[in-house]
This record gives sequence, structure tokens and C-alpha cells, in this order.
Amino acid sequence: MQELAIVEAPSVLGLRPSGVQELPTALLDAGLLAGLRAVRAVRVDPPAYDPARDADTGVLNPHAIARYSARLADAVGGVLDAGRFPVVLGGDCSILLGNLLALRRRGRHGLLFLDGHTDFYQPSAEPNGEAASMELALATGRGPWLLTDLEGRGSLVRDEDVVALGFRDAAESVLAGMQPLPPELHAVDLDGVRASGAAAAARQAVDRLAAGTGGGFWVHLDVDVLDDAIMPAVDYRQPDGLTWEELESVLRTALADPRAVGLDVTIFNPRLDPDGTIAARLAECLRRGLAVRAAPAAD
Repeated sequence: MQELAIVEAPSVLGLRPSGVQELPTALLDAGLLAGLRAVRAVRVDPPAYDPARDADTGVLNPHAIARYSARLADAVGGVLDAGRFPVVLGGDCSILLGNLLALRRRGRHGLLFLDGHTDFYQPSAEPNGEAASMELALATGRGPWLLTDLEGRGSLVRDEDVVALGFRDAAESVLAGMQPLPPELHAVDLDGVRASGAAAAARQAVDRLAAGTGGGFWVHLDVDVLDDAIMPAVDYRQPDGLTWEELESVLRTALADPRAVGLDVTIFNPRLDPDGTIAARLAECLRRGLAVRAAPAAD
């Protein structure tokens, strides 16, 4: 059991300032840490947002994302060095780059990618230039060098060290012209998760990640992996998705494994949850998932 360390990463550099930046405050206010042994380690505020798409890369805020990723990696690395379990509260999905950079500085690691979308767009196919639709491609070394070769380290994670679980955007991404997922990247869509059962699918994913790397794995959670009927507080909605119970099962399975090294949570938009009921339910789900990892709070 470990002490959790909250890293607030309210960046919307890869999206837009729609409200996602309020995720950390909303979840903490909703009782995310109740009953868990945890500290609020640090808040890493992003540079100013620029709505103009960069002409050279085709990406919004690429230089700012690169700088922010290094600062976030410093913060996450400090948590890891202290022997704590980092829980990074975004922000949009581009914060994944900073989290993985912290691990890349320390060797080879895997990634359990829980997202309703595969986020493998190339800039030419992403209509708005949002890195939050490209982060898995960028992390695996596909895209402009400014974001695929952070600190000269090359790919942050290898294709074969990634499991994408629970996505349901295959038809949409083909129509949009997204580049295909590489064959070495293990992809299990929502139907595949349902066919195996959430816990079994998560167990298979964890075993696959653990077999390929000795450094452990990071868990990335975009809350739009949840069913739109229960998680409408996201900017890009699509039908279907995991139930609360399925997501909790996946999180508990993954986070109970000692090789899990950290978790990030992204994309929840509190402005689309005016009465706070979704934040409360999300905090409960996360708390139950994290309980298998964290020591209980002292009385």
C-alpha cells in the first residue's frame, strides 16, 4: 500500500478552455480523497492558451505543450522519487505526454490507455489541431518532432507496450481519415471488453503490459470511456461506453497490481455538471478504484 500524491495538471493546451481545467478542484471538492491516505503534492499551472493553430506543426500550442510536459514530468518524477503513487488530475489528454516523460526518464514502461477514443490522429486529419486527439500517436513517436522527441528521448512508449481498452470510435476515426493503429499496439474495443468481461479484459491487459516491460505501467483515464448516458460532462460525446461498475472493475484490477506506477484522469468538464452529481459519482468510482492501492487514512 502507498500514500497517494495528487498532482493537479489543469492544462487545456491540447483542447480549449471549455471548463476541463476545473476538473481537479471539482473532484477534490467532491470527496475524491475521503478515507484515503493522500497528500496534495503540487499544482502545475500551464502557460497561456493561444487559440491560433501553429503553422509549422498544425497543432495548437505545441511549444507550450512541450514546455509544460517537462514541468509536469518534474512534478510527477518528484512524487515517484518520494515513493508515492501519483494521481494526476487534468486537464485535457495532452497531459499524458508529461506523465510518460517522467517515466521515460526512468526507463521503459507500459501504458494502459482507457479512453472512448483512440486519439491517434495526425495533425492533417485533426480538424482543430487539438493535441488531445493525438496524444497516443505523439507518445508513440508519430507527429511533429517538437512533441515526439521531448528532451531528445524519442518515443515515450513503444507500440508493443500499449494496451488501448474500451474505445468505441473506430468508424468515426476511419471517416475522419485518422491514421490506423499499428499492429503491435494491442487494441481492445468496447465490444472486446464486453466479450471478455471488464475484470478479465483488464487482467489480460495488465499481464500483457507486465510481460513486455520491467518498469511497470501507467494508467491513463479519459472519462469519456464511460457511457454517454452517465457521463455527458465531456466535450466530445458519443453513444455507449462503460458502466460505472465496469470502470471500477477495470481500475481496481489495474491499480491493485504492484506494477502500476501512476494514474491520470482527464476530460471531465464540471461546467457540464452544474449540480455536481456527476462529479460526486466519478469521485466515488475513482476512490473505490484507488482504495486497492492506497493505505487508509489515519484516524
